[in-house]
Amino acid sequence: MAQEDSNEIESLKIDTSALYREESITDTRSATIKRLIPVKVDGSEDSSRVPQFIGDTTLMTQMGPIPVQFPIEAEDLETAFGLFPDGVKEAVQKLQERAQEMAREESSRIVVPGQGAPSGSPMGGGMPGLSR
Repeated sequence: MAQEDSNEIESLKIDTSALYREESITDTRSATIKRLIPVKVDGSEDSSRVPQFIGDTTLMTQMGPIPVQFPIEAEDLETAFGLFPDGVKEAVQKLQERAQEMAREESSRIVVPGQGAPSGSPMGGGMPGLSR
């Protein structure tokens, strides 16, 4: 595992043709938009590429806060804020669909006694590396 991590670090390459400076604009209550401004490797703005916008908010649920981020297809900041509410709705819908999919996958899993059950479970498991 350590060897794998070392190989990944050694093969890490930074794409200097796709650099962005991040600005954060917020209403200090519920909406934050991150504006990603294209820059050249020397840090100057790259006017040959268009800025990107990312919506960011936190929803409070019965299970606690859930961070929500989503891309916003907009030409400018004003349009991005106008599209923000619909972006949140779409992102939440995708989160709900993914949660339902995960619940379906979990409910269709076959549980075999003694395999994959949490330690201390009546289904078995126990401490890895210890025999009974």
